[in-house]
Amino acid sequence: MTTLPPPNLPPLREVIARHGLSASKALGQNFLLDEQLLDRIAAIPGSLEGRNVLEVGPGPGGLTRALLRAGAAVTAIEMDRRCMPALAEVEEAFPGKLKVIEGDALQFAPATLFDGPYHIVANLPYNVGTALFIGWLSGETWPLQWASLTLMFQEEVARRIVAEPDTSAYGRLAVLAQWRSKPKLAMKVHRSAFTPPPKIMSAIVHVEPAEAPQGVSMRVLERVTEAAFGQRRKMLRQSLKGVPGALEALEGLGIDSQRRAETLSVAEFVSIAKVLTKPRQSPE
Repeated sequence: MTTLPPPNLPPLREVIARHGLSASKALGQNFLLDEQLLDRIAAIPGSLEGRNVLEVGPGPGGLTRALLRAGAAVTAIEMDRRCMPALAEVEEAFPGKLKVIEGDALQFAPATLFDGPYHIVANLPYNVGTALFIGWLSGETWPLQWASLTLMFQEEVARRIVAEPDTSAYGRLAVLAQWRSKPKLAMKVHRSAFTPPPKIMSAIVHVEPAEAPQGVSMRVLERVTEAAFGQRRKMLRQSLKGVPGALEALEGLGIDSQRRAETLSVAEFVSIAKVLTKPRQSPE
């Protein structure tokens, strides 16, 4: 059960004012201050009691507090040095439960920070959110060490992650997210919930690992989807001609090369990548 914040932690607005914090546009920051909303976000992954959680871009520590109230042991990566004093106060209020790392999350492999499974819960900075997400989905070994991802994105990006074929939002991001995991749109967050309010709406995507198709290289799938959706208005016979063996794979699979990328299902992209992976597999 969620408990009230410790009495020695002042309201977030007071913390921001006292430390002279303001959201940095250059760092893609927007602060969430609504405690009830933050508790709802922290509840999306399910019970976090005693679980390890990675948070990226905690800022003044609003979501961090909610995760700690939910019983999680939190490792937070923050590159904005201005936020360190505010986070130190949270660390002091929850002894032994919060570890703050100053640095760029793009430079860290999350698995090196934990001995076992962990969850990632983050209000991602808008300017690096997609890059971080793809990085967390990547890796030739599966399942990865993370148990779930609960991530705040611009609503447009969130819809691209969960999009279905033959829709305008469907593209490379949807295929990479869906081929061996299950993303769902968990919650919309109105722009007015942030300080300062961004110009666009936000949404939270929750992702859990799924069974991975056998014999498919993540790198090959990335190459195929990058080529196919890089020229999404063109037929596959044009967009994939630069990928060695791709047109032959289409013919062998019975996929019409006159189709466009957005008409192919995730399974069809996986089948193409599987054909292209086989010749590149080397004996142990």
